Amino acid sequence: MSDWTAGYVADIGYTYGYYPELNPLRVKLAFLSQGLVFPEFGAACELGFGQGLSANIHAAASLTTWHGNDFNPAQAGFAQELAAASGAGAQLSDESFAEFAARTDLPQFDYIGLHGIWSWINDQNRAIIVEFVRRRLKVGGVLYISYNTLPGWAAFAPMLHLLTLHSQVQGSSGQGIVARIEGAFEFADKLLDANPGYARANPSVRDRITKVKEQNRHYVAHEYFNRDWLPMHFATMSEWLEPAKLQFACSASPLDHVDPLNLTPDQQELLKGIGDVTLRETTRDFLINQQFRRDYWVRGARKLSALDQRTALRALRVLLVVPRSEVSLKVTGAAGEAEMSEAIYKPILDLLADYKPRTLGQIEEALREKGVLFAHVLQAAHVLSGGGHLACAQDDAQVNKARKQSDKLNAILMQKAKSSHDVGYLASPMTGGGVLVPRFSQLFLATYMQGKKLPADWVQPVWQVLQMHGQHLLKDGKPLSTPEENQAELLAQAQTFAEKQLPIMKALMVV
Repeated sequence: MSDWTAGYVADIGYTYGYYPELNPLRVKLAFLSQGLVFPEFGAACELGFGQGLSANIHAAASLTTWHGNDFNPAQAGFAQELAAASGAGAQLSDESFAEFAARTDLPQFDYIGLHGIWSWINDQNRAIIVEFVRRRLKVGGVLYISYNTLPGWAAFAPMLHLLTLHSQVQGSSGQGIVARIEGAFEFADKLLDANPGYARANPSVRDRITKVKEQNRHYVAHEYFNRDWLPMHFATMSEWLEPAKLQFACSASPLDHVDPLNLTPDQQELLKGIGDVTLRETTRDFLINQQFRRDYWVRGARKLSALDQRTALRALRVLLVVPRSEVSLKVTGAAGEAEMSEAIYKPILDLLADYKPRTLGQIEEALREKGVLFAHVLQAAHVLSGGGHLACAQDDAQVNKARKQSDKLNAILMQKAKSSHDVGYLASPMTGGGVLVPRFSQLFLATYMQGKKLPADWVQPVWQVLQMHGQHLLKDGKPLSTPEENQAELLAQAQTFAEKQLPIMKALMVV
């Protein structure tokens, strides 16, 4: 009997997560900050798309043509349903990597993305992906790849090996993956209670186990219990990608572009003395004990002139995507928590508090008299983007063209919110990506779009949805029992949503 799963967990669905790093629009800030030329993103591909939420949101919220593949037919079916509803033309299949790579009807891609999947597959599939990238990524095209990294996983990787081995040996397929996971956790607790030498040499292991046990079992199954699970050094990744003629461009994590958040002055000085990119990045991983990398690679890195870099950076549009009142002036990097300069960040945030898109050049011009320089604006763009407070914006022509298909996708997602809280994101044509909108907020939005403009008018329709499913709200961790209590809490949440979130939904063109 053939094993179509190739050792990958298939008896439990992956989470309905959205991963903003897969949004090609984010490439611009990262590449321009490094003085690199980036392509125009006409065609993109996501390998191992899970439930396909990211691929569908990016297809619906932009003019980029998306393809994608995930071996799991149940997940691909959900993804195809969303693609058909939006009409954005995303072509999403359920083939193996080998079958997908062998297709002759695929275009050349400006962008290929893999989020996490690299760490969960075997070497045969890694080789297939590298060859696919070699043949299908255009010259100047960008590969986004994220993966579990050494040395951050060095201490805990043996424990994960033991957990997986226990689930395979002691558990039976009839139990299901969740039961096997619980059995493995129970075994790990007994092992640690026996005070093994491994735990004495690695005292952080017990805390790591505790954190893993607190996570969603669907996520845990796919993240840790596949047959193949391999963290690797950056240098090893570089060797893997060399046949595809790829060069490391930069980190896809905005906070990684702000060295003082991650490295001490002595550590920064050490890295400055390392000319080789591979040695420098590997050394940096040791300095911060890197556990997960999010990286951009490019097929043919080209440098911008200083003038072209300044011009392009100043033309980059951004907007605030969370309530101004909720933006803290504290940020956490690998070096710990840091305080943002109020003299710099407060004027920037106040200027952006109307949720209108502005170029970095316009922000600089508006705040020049307050002593805010362009270097401050650029650093703030990275810090606020890294905190999820700020996003790059498409130009108006792209926004207007994408709006129709993003509206269609959002309509089906809000319809699904009536029966499930699985999908907590909607598409924004302004950012070309997704925006966090929890279930009740989606239900409020759906009612608002039916012409009911006041929060008080949203309560009964949403309460009726909950009653249909026998559901009640929680407050302070406890279920509310009476209809009056539930409706009072719904009204309070609706009023908060109308005051804080609805203006942002309008600015992001979600409604």
